[in-house]
Amino acid sequence: MGRVFDPAVWGAVPSHFWSVVFFVLGSAVGSFLNVCIYRLPRGLSLVSPPSHCPHCGRPIPWYLNVPLVTWLWLRGRAVCCGAPIAARYFVVELLTALLFLGSWLVAGRQSVGLALVYCLFLAGLVAATFIDLEHFIIPDEISLGGIAVGLACSGLVPRLHGQSSAGAGLMASGLGAVVGGAVLYLILRGGKLLFGRHELQLAPGTRIIFTETALVLPDRQIPYEELFYRKSDCITFQARQLELVDRGYPVATVRLRPDELRINNDRFDPEAVPHMEAVVDRITLPREAMGLGDVKLMAAIGAFLGWKATLFTLLLSSMVGATVGLTLIITGRRQWSSRLPYGPYLALGAVAWVFGGGGLLTQWLQQPLWPGLFR
Repeated sequence: MGRVFDPAVWGAVPSHFWSVVFFVLGSAVGSFLNVCIYRLPRGLSLVSPPSHCPHCGRPIPWYLNVPLVTWLWLRGRAVCCGAPIAARYFVVELLTALLFLGSWLVAGRQSVGLALVYCLFLAGLVAATFIDLEHFIIPDEISLGGIAVGLACSGLVPRLHGQSSAGAGLMASGLGAVVGGAVLYLILRGGKLLFGRHELQLAPGTRIIFTETALVLPDRQIPYEELFYRKSDCITFQARQLELVDRGYPVATVRLRPDELRINNDRFDPEAVPHMEAVVDRITLPREAMGLGDVKLMAAIGAFLGWKATLFTLLLSSMVGATVGLTLIITGRRQWSSRLPYGPYLALGAVAWVFGGGGLLTQWLQQPLWPGLFR
């Protein structure tokens, strides 16, 4: 195995040949990531059934499943039924190919193993980004799996953390995972205390409905899993009129938690109240600045890149996320209370670290403001 990663062996072949290899490999991995992006959030198997058209269900033969080429050749249309193929498939394949190429150009000359680990790490970030953008979740298979894989890769390639031994690499990886997860979790808890509730003003006499699975507002439906992050989360409102299946209240103060429904002085098990309607003017909803998926993703970033990378990632992701969020609000494309996925900004910060951000942070920390702190 030692000769597999021997720079002399790889150096015997022209560097640009390996550049092409990494680009092609990245496009193939990107094709698989498209499968993950579609199937993981839906709880589907990644291996069965084989590739098929999501519109008509017909199997896709291998010669119509060539990364990058097929989408361009078919002009974004399925050959079996003519349905449109989302541009996301091509974007993911091209993005992954470019990231793999960049990994080789940045790290391949000094360590082939390091370049391959970067490829694996960046592939996970691509999948997490596109899933979070569409579903506002980051599957544990990517975040928790990323922590485990990051630890393993740090032992196999300690150079990932600038170390020379497997033990030192594992220690650096573990510290990075702990620091990354802990820092973001503290921010999550602080955000919950400061911004954990949102008062929604409604038109006078608005009727809202509580079903078994969601809160139905005039303009949208919010699943309870998006409202109740922990047992202490609570929906509160004053109802002019409240109707349950078996009773009604002319006026009511309502507090709904995951494990308790309180109407004035009456208490109920929420699972025993399948339907409730209320006439209200405003309602206070719980909300989260971010979810635990972001915390676990940050821990995975720390496991791969170390604790310094988590601080750089947090700083850059906060700046970019705030800028994008404010821009969307100013342009009227989002409201203050709208949810924005944070995973893509964490991924952007980690990618920036891989492609040079680490050197910039080191230079900054070695300025007189931080005398010798990280030397």
